[in-house]
Amino acid sequence: MDLQLTDKTALVSGSTKGIGFAIAQRLATEGARVIVNGRSDGAVADAIKQIQGAAPKAKVEGFAGDLSDAGAVEKLLKRFPAVDILVNNLGIFEPKPFDEIPDEDWRRFFEVNVLSGVRLSRAYVKGMKTSGWGRVVFISSESGIQIPLEMIHYGTTKTAQLAVSRGLAEACAGTGVTVNSVLPGPTRSAGVEEFVGKLSAGKSFGEFEKEFFATVRPSSLIKRFATTEEVADLVAFVCSPLASAVTGAALRVDGGVVRACF
Repeated sequence: MDLQLTDKTALVSGSTKGIGFAIAQRLATEGARVIVNGRSDGAVADAIKQIQGAAPKAKVEGFAGDLSDAGAVEKLLKRFPAVDILVNNLGIFEPKPFDEIPDEDWRRFFEVNVLSGVRLSRAYVKGMKTSGWGRVVFISSESGIQIPLEMIHYGTTKTAQLAVSRGLAEACAGTGVTVNSVLPGPTRSAGVEEFVGKLSAGKSFGEFEKEFFATVRPSSLIKRFATTEEVADLVAFVCSPLASAVTGAALRVDGGVVRACF
């Protein structure tokens, strides 16, 4: 399927690895001009090299900087004053008991997971409205609906993203700009593999996966971690002109973890 993304400019925050990288690579292979973002020059360069190795004709540029920082966003805007597609993927997570999460961690999670997307959307949506076309996607999580006991602060920020996304979609009504959230379920990314390492007590990934879906996420219908590519496929469609009637939505690619029919 041709997603009609040729020459659209897309920024994917936090895209040097994991779901963000898979999204950037998918958009690039569809012909979009993609801006890869990470915190270091080396990570950005490595990601660009990987994407161009898989798709030699890909149009990929990079911006190194922590986009949870307002100063970095200002520098980004000087280099890239307008984009057609904004994927707010930047995020952090960590397992920690509720009574051990200090105020500082709550603030840090909100700054990275919520305010980074707020700032970027505020910076780019006005230009999208002026041009009469644009796509904004927040990478939320099923954890925003089913708050995980092991990381309540993370789940809370993912719920906040859903609220921002829906509100912004309504603010863009009738403009040709769509705003949606995509909610991955448990996904096998580099960050999740690190997470598994902390919780697995020496078990292999396969052993941990089987136990995890039997006890921690028993409502999963696929009984496995999704791949980052499976998430990226949905995001790429939502970013495309083919998804022009999809807006204000919370779209799940969660393997059926959320037990709801709506």
